[in-house]
Amino acid sequence: MPNIVDLANNTRVYDVASPTPLNLAHQLSARSKNNIYLKREDELAIHAFKLRGAYQKISGLSESQAVKGVVASSAGNHAQGVALSASKLGIESVIVMPLSTPKIKVNAVEQLGGKVVLHGDVYDDAYQYAKQLEKDQDLVFIHPYDDIEVMAGQATIAKELLEQCPNMDKVFIPVGGGGLIAGIATYIKHYAPNIKIIGVEPEDSPTLYQALKNGERVVLPEVGRFADGVAVKQIGEQTYSIAKEVVDDVVLVSNDEICAAIKDIYEDVRSIAEPAGALATAGVKRYIEQNNIENENLISIVSGANVNFDRLRYISERADLGEHNEAIIAATIPEQPGSFLKFCQLLDNHAITEFNYRYAADEQARIFVGVALSEGLSEKEALIAKLSKSFDVLDMSDNSIAKTHIRYMVGGRADADNEVLYRFEFPERPGALLNFLNKVGTHWNISLFHYRNHGADFGRVLIGLQVDDVTALERSFDELGYFYQNETDNKAYQYFL
Repeated sequence: MPNIVDLANNTRVYDVASPTPLNLAHQLSARSKNNIYLKREDELAIHAFKLRGAYQKISGLSESQAVKGVVASSAGNHAQGVALSASKLGIESVIVMPLSTPKIKVNAVEQLGGKVVLHGDVYDDAYQYAKQLEKDQDLVFIHPYDDIEVMAGQATIAKELLEQCPNMDKVFIPVGGGGLIAGIATYIKHYAPNIKIIGVEPEDSPTLYQALKNGERVVLPEVGRFADGVAVKQIGEQTYSIAKEVVDDVVLVSNDEICAAIKDIYEDVRSIAEPAGALATAGVKRYIEQNNIENENLISIVSGANVNFDRLRYISERADLGEHNEAIIAATIPEQPGSFLKFCQLLDNHAITEFNYRYAADEQARIFVGVALSEGLSEKEALIAKLSKSFDVLDMSDNSIAKTHIRYMVGGRADADNEVLYRFEFPERPGALLNFLNKVGTHWNISLFHYRNHGADFGRVLIGLQVDDVTALERSFDELGYFYQNETDNKAYQYFL
């Protein structure tokens, strides 16, 4: 059986792709005291690396396989890679995408020659249906990552890197199913075993991290959907067996850090990476901070730039928090004239990014404040210490409810008996919100509701309900099949709502 290195050295990928640039990120490098290079996979025809693996696999099909046609499941970049590759080779392709897939992505696949079939709410539903079509219609399934040929296609990135920057010290690679890191790491370790391979994953989707920690592949109960390109519940079987031998370390980063990395990439090369595309850059920053390294040549794989325009609002809002340029603070002050003024005077020359307050008719007032920072965490800690000498202050910069919902709805507290608070995530498609309300709104009184479209494939809801039996309520939630979390004890809720 051909191995990844041999396949990559005799690749067919360059029939549809040219070597992508390796750009020095000047501003990021200067700030970090390292040389940080961006491997620009967003420069490929589909603006993502997935074209490499898809073409390597499809171009290697036998004549009898090619005449059958191919099928794949994907909500994004793999779909476009398969559609373009198949079209280039004169092969019919069927792409199964979840019903929640934004129209812009569906259109992109169709324009590249793929036949789109919409099925299911999430990727796993689309995958199962694609496997069914493979059997029913005798098609060839093109796996997005767990295939040696696909990994070999991705390994061509490593081939280019060794030519572009032979003296690199570490390569940071985003991880979802593991095809990208398995391919790149295998190739680099074959020729330059001294170069360190660092995987990067979101904190809420740590497939490789948990597999290495447990010594075996694990199925994550839930995965975050923000970096949808790596939102995989379990790393691939073949990719894990390879990755565990060639990956040196794994770094986990927050969604806010990913947003900050998107901003960093934009400021250096004027390209807007998708969340998964900026994942490795966020990992570079976190790794430097954790290990205090300087004067090294660090490579970040910018894996894609297929981001929905509507998501940029959310990304922009969270970028400042991700790079510690903003603090969100809850402060309790006396409900009396002059309290506001005293609080603002203690802020000195800090710019206020937002200020929310509603009279609550008691002796204490709670205010929600956003404050601009210029020196990061140390400045925030000093400011909170100063404010705490006069007021009860709570740092909410890492409170998901505060950042996603509360800051848009501060308006005072209600006397709603037996109120419990939950946050939900559900597929963002027509009828999803109505289905949600039909399930919960006819059995329990809704006492609070906040929904805001973030331009993503999923919607976020904060809901308050007056409930006597929480167990029965959560049984009903379980039937819905959506991710939910009880937030009744969250300080942001208790302070402001």
